[in-house]
Amino acid sequence: MRAIRVASAALLGVGALALTAPSAAAYGQGDITPFGFSVLPFTIAAGGQVTLRVNRDDGECKGPATVTSAVFDPVTIPPRRSTATAVVDWDAKPGAVYQVTFACDGSSGSTSLTIAGGRPEPTHHPLPPHGVHAGEGGTVAGFDLEEIGLGTVLIVGSVGAAYHLSRRRSGEDGA
Repeated sequence: MRAIRVASAALLGVGALALTAPSAAAYGQGDITPFGFSVLPFTIAAGGQVTLRVNRDDGECKGPATVTSAVFDPVTIPPRRSTATAVVDWDAKPGAVYQVTFACDGSSGSTSLTIAGGRPEPTHHPLPPHGVHAGEGGTVAGFDLEEIGLGTVLIVGSVGAAYHLSRRRSGEDGA
């Protein structure tokens, strides 16, 4: 029993570690830098707004951070802030992957930003051209004598059994 508990705990720990690994790897995608950086979301529609983040907790990026890309205007994150926003150009090509470069205190690193492709989903759902088919209606459709007969036998049998058992018990109580 103890082996099962230990194995379960070990499996749970490995699962938790596996689930957190992709987010840690995504935080500083691209080149290795002394500071962490990210672009959220990783996929955005043309004209959308992305959040640019620089990790200032480790103290490796003390000055202003400059973020550049071909898909938005250059953005500067001031020394006392860790995030800024940028608006993706409306003429960004759907399905294209653009490089986003972060530079701070002489170090730079880059990650990718994907532009969502396809048509945007409509915000309303159009009505169907005709009503919903709700069945045949009436008692004629699906008329099956076998099913009706079987149902009748089951109902009559259960009522008969209940009557028989109730009559038998009342006789025992009176005796």
